[in-house]
Amino acid sequence: MPIKYFSTMKIDKDLLHKIAHLSRLDFNQQDETKMMKSLNDILDWVEQLNEVDTTGVQALTHMSEEVNNVREDVMLDTLSHSRGLFNAPKKDSDYFRVPKVIE
Repeated sequence: MPIKYFSTMKIDKDLLHKIAHLSRLDFNQQDETKMMKSLNDILDWVEQLNEVDTTGVQALTHMSEEVNNVREDVMLDTLSHSRGLFNAPKKDSDYFRVPKVIE
């Protein structure tokens, strides 16, 4: 069964204002017109995908067939506690001291 991506949809001013509000965007009149045209052009292009016969085409789960080459996790010698704190500008007996960032 062919996959349908979008039904016919158009961006009008109300929908653009809703999208702009949700995206925290602010458009002037000229930018609003350009944005509506751009979004409608994108939707028109995506609508063309519905014209392509995808019968028998298997959906992709990945864009390539490459497989991750994962190295084996090997435990190595690590820094000792005292060595890790050695060059710290401020420290107490167990921790790095940093400025408070939360009020």
